Amino acid sequence: MHSKEIRELVNENSSLFWYIPDQEKENISPELLVETIFNYGDEKAVQKLFDLMGINMVADIFYNHISGRRVNYFPAVINFFNLYFQRHAQRNTDRQSV
Repeated sequence: MHSKEIRELVNENSSLFWYIPDQEKENISPELLVETIFNYGDEKAVQKLFDLMGINMVADIFYNHISGRRVNYFPAVINFFNLYFQRHAQRNTDRQSV
């Protein structure tokens, strides 16, 4: 169960989650939320995601995701957010992968 603000973010961007039944949208994992907002969301959605989850938590989720075998982020998204987080986020050194 997500906070009210996270549920509002998902509802505001519900078209990005078109393949998930409405009753399941409040159970979206943080990893799926970050991946979908980064790949398909706009600047406003990304900023709200940072405001709600914190830039460092989002960076940790992002780096954990791209360190796996299967990566669903677009290459341009990986490049952009890798550069962005290098400048703006404090990474947990236990989880550095890139």
